[in-house]
Amino acid sequence: MASGPQLNTEAPDFTLPGGVLTGETFERSDYRLSAARGRSVVLAFYPGDNTSVCTKQLCSYSSGMEAFEGLDADVWGISPQGVDSHESFARAFGLRMPLLADEGREIAKAYGVSAPGIGVRRAVFLVGPDGVLRWKHVALLGATFQSLDTLTNHLSGIKDA
Repeated sequence: MASGPQLNTEAPDFTLPGGVLTGETFERSDYRLSAARGRSVVLAFYPGDNTSVCTKQLCSYSSGMEAFEGLDADVWGISPQGVDSHESFARAFGLRMPLLADEGREIAKAYGVSAPGIGVRRAVFLVGPDGVLRWKHVALLGATFQSLDTLTNHLSGIKDA
């Protein structure tokens, strides 16, 4: 299994298509990690739209968006499904973060979370405002996810550093 980027090194840059639900509109655009400099970014890799654990995870992060905003952080969900799938997932659950389509799993591979059979491991990477990887958690089985509290605690450490 690829190890992915090491802590305290620059996070691999990427551009992926995606979209975010704002009110009734699903706004599609390309998301480039390096364009987010100046803010922390939570990269939440998840195996699939509309699956039970992924839904719980992303709903939890979506309901905590104000906590992330207060720490100058953006949250991006990344999975192998296409943008159309992401739009229906976001609409079904009122998800408020951008969902990015890594259909070829190149970004999952770059981050060491592509897995044979299951596709993508559930993983979270916290990228600081300087583009440096500050914290990561990669699940082996993926039945659990990192809580909002865990992420905001790590982010507040980044913001205070």
